[in-house]
Amino acid sequence: MKKVISFSLMLMVGLVLSQMLPSRLGEYYRLFHEGIEIVLGICLAFIMINVGREFEIDKNNIKGYAKDYFVAMFAAAVPWLLIALYYIFVLLPSDMWGVGDVWKETLLLSRFAAPTSAGILFAMLAALSLQKSWIYQKIQVLAIFDDLDTILLMIPLQIVMIGMKWQMAAVLVTVCLLLWAGWKFMSRLDVPQGWKSILSYAILTYGVTLTIYVVTKHFFGSEGSIHIEVLLPAFVVGMIIRNRHIGGEQEERVSTGISLLFMLLVGMSMPLIDAASAQGNSASIVASIPMIGWGELAFHVLMVSLLSNIGKLVPMFFYRDHSLTERLALSVGMFTRGEVGAGVIFIALGYNIGGPILLISILTLVLNLILTIGFVYWVKHLALKAEKRA
Repeated sequence: MKKVISFSLMLMVGLVLSQMLPSRLGEYYRLFHEGIEIVLGICLAFIMINVGREFEIDKNNIKGYAKDYFVAMFAAAVPWLLIALYYIFVLLPSDMWGVGDVWKETLLLSRFAAPTSAGILFAMLAALSLQKSWIYQKIQVLAIFDDLDTILLMIPLQIVMIGMKWQMAAVLVTVCLLLWAGWKFMSRLDVPQGWKSILSYAILTYGVTLTIYVVTKHFFGSEGSIHIEVLLPAFVVGMIIRNRHIGGEQEERVSTGISLLFMLLVGMSMPLIDAASAQGNSASIVASIPMIGWGELAFHVLMVSLLSNIGKLVPMFFYRDHSLTERLALSVGMFTRGEVGAGVIFIALGYNIGGPILLISILTLVLNLILTIGFVYWVKHLALKAEKRA
């Protein structure tokens, strides 16, 4: 429980620091911010490698997973689309509704609500001794699948943002090769898996993606650079590693520490709120809308949180061979958000998408993290209730 509270706290502390540091650091802030982005990328790679390590499926039972992936895909898509529509038709003026760039930016940013936090959820459910329940076993598959769906959908979203240039064709080829390698060599690489080793793989993975970007930027300029987000490469690295499920207090402490650092840095990457309405140098249309008052902001955070969790109720309409109580428990378990959602926000920041919509997204993530404790105990209550009826 402390872990979830700490995640929320770090994100909020990062938000406060993001408003203080630019004036305090002055001309050095740009260099500092570039350093933050590098550390953020490494932390995200570390997290995604661990998510990929959890991706274990039986290749001989692919048809059995088809339904689960379908459910996970819709459980990721429904909250994403609900929030995108809310952002556009409620928060933005009507003269922006038909602007294509507005839809592109909003669809990218609202994707933060799609993934379930697999790491947080699994740890908390395991702590409540629910490992043997159907709910726990099914939610493991769905949470990993909707993380994967989020990662894969980021590719076409990037294409929409950047346009189908030859660089994006190179990215598509790279993505296809990564997916092929991940599937072909799944769980085959027997390598050390202590936290130091995973961190080394994360640094190497991020280093490769950064090198590709720097080299292509040098030769072709910013517009012609090839930018491969670290989400998928790191996930694939985790997929091909044969997971040993290494435990221990130190491993857990370091892994949690890196996730906490990631949350802090995501908050610190937030643009100045006072300047959000005056970002004349920003290519983002969404970032140009005026900041709203804190009361209205709180209302929108509550509404976006409600919509995101209503969208996660998709599993209730499937698995009819199980009771409604079990299906509700499965859906509530999907409410948890965390590092992958924060990773989507980090990517959106790279496109200079700011303004009140970005702030609402971050505060919604914080609220869902705080509510995760209640969500998990609700799952436990429903699971025990289903056991008594069985």
